[in-house]
Amino acid sequence: MRLSSAIPLLAVLGLVLLSACRPSSTPATAGSDPGNGQTLVQARKEASTRLIRQTRDGTAPPTPPEGVFDLIRYPAPPGALSAYLTPRPATPGKHPAIIWMTGGDSNTIGDVWTPQPPENDQSAAAYREAGIVMMFPSLRGGNDNPGIREAFYGEIQDILAAADYLASLDYVDPQRIYLGGHSTGGTLVLLVAESDPRFRATFAFGPVHDISLHDPGMLPVAMDDTREIRLRSPGYWLSSIRSPVYVFEGDRDANTDELEWMRSESGNSNIEFFIVPRTDHFSVLAPVNTLIARKIMADTGTPPRLQIRQDELSNLGR
Repeated sequence: MRLSSAIPLLAVLGLVLLSACRPSSTPATAGSDPGNGQTLVQARKEASTRLIRQTRDGTAPPTPPEGVFDLIRYPAPPGALSAYLTPRPATPGKHPAIIWMTGGDSNTIGDVWTPQPPENDQSAAAYREAGIVMMFPSLRGGNDNPGIREAFYGEIQDILAAADYLASLDYVDPQRIYLGGHSTGGTLVLLVAESDPRFRATFAFGPVHDISLHDPGMLPVAMDDTREIRLRSPGYWLSSIRSPVYVFEGDRDANTDELEWMRSESGNSNIEFFIVPRTDHFSVLAPVNTLIARKIMADTGTPPRLQIRQDELSNLGR
């Protein structure tokens, strides 16, 4: 997303998300197993994507405040990609870490450090405030990165490369790396979880089951190409998930119908779905991320013991 220096990133994301991530009036109704028993990885191995346009951003990410985030480059299939990363913690030892994917244009990164109002805190600041190492990776074709945007396709490999980089840091516990994202970022992290079980847990806020519900201008593939759309749509591959995944949405002005569609289609015990009362697509973020951050800090040892209950979410803000 190209940003004016006068407009904070998260404010722009909010405007984009209101139009790009609201459910369509005619959602797709196809079943959740379009690959005849294949996993998402298997289906993609037998396919090659056909892009109808090639786009990239070309704008360097802004420099974060010293001591809050470092601007780094991490190795990925297209080449070195930009990311914001928590500096080395003052406390020695290995720390839990989370990769966070913002909504809107998830390929780019921008201001994720300016304090945001609790009714729309897309910065996920609760994690770094709790002492969790955070990484905001940009992806192929975003910012001044090499490569072109593929929209929910090759970007999965970029996020996995970011996880590899995190795991290589001597202050990160490679067994306690989590993944989270909101809206388009929530859709993307579901696809990542369907492709690789390495994350200790994945938290998807407000995803859609079918990417044709997003703004067509965001997608470099033909909207009438069913194969291309399904290979990018997490709702059809829920059975591929092999690690803990938690999906959240508010109960008003939100993608609630999308969550219910996926809940009804999923028979996978690795996925849990939660509707959070008295919240919308944006206000759900701050209280739930605060709860998750607390649980991550307590989630030590083997096996993972992070659990989230509906009654905890129902009582948030009371």
